[in-house]
Amino acid sequence: MLDEPETVTLTRDVVAILIPAGTKVELPEGASAVITQALGGSFTVQVQGHLFRINGPDADALGKQVIVGPDVAEDASDDELEKAVWAQLRTCYDPEIPIDIVELGLVYESRLEPAEAGNPAGPRRAVIRMTLTAPGCGMGDVLVNDVKTKVMQIPNIAEADVELTFDPPWSRDMMSEAAQLQVGMY
Repeated sequence: MLDEPETVTLTRDVVAILIPAGTKVELPEGASAVITQALGGSFTVQVQGHLFRINGPDADALGKQVIVGPDVAEDASDDELEKAVWAQLRTCYDPEIPIDIVELGLVYESRLEPAEAGNPAGPRRAVIRMTLTAPGCGMGDVLVNDVKTKVMQIPNIAEADVELTFDPPWSRDMMSEAAQLQVGMY
């Protein structure tokens, strides 16, 4: 999280996602952007009065370092992989709320299973069931893609199936105490 917004000049054209609509927009090289949130390797920027999300692999367009995936051994146990999945989920943020999706209570389930039938020792499929703070959120596809992308960075995870559900509907009671305190909802 930033202590205060930082103004940068885009070093190249970059595809960003308009918040909260979720539509892709190309921001031009040389545009002035104010970084308002930098969490989990992605960035929320304000350009010409609009908010955009710039994904981690495009951090260089902001003059920032691209964050690499987790350091997990190729032969990690299921317990180690599950811990790595939860760690990656904690790097996923709603672009408007400076709290990760786990602390927000958006992740209902995460489990591992064999990716290939009949090969219990082979690659794994991460199955994640999650929700959004509001059913009509235009950023839903963006968050789902962020989860898939980050979980797929874990060695030995061959697939990431992310199911978006609204049953049960999210409520602020699902937030951790720390998250509730952070946003003043406790």
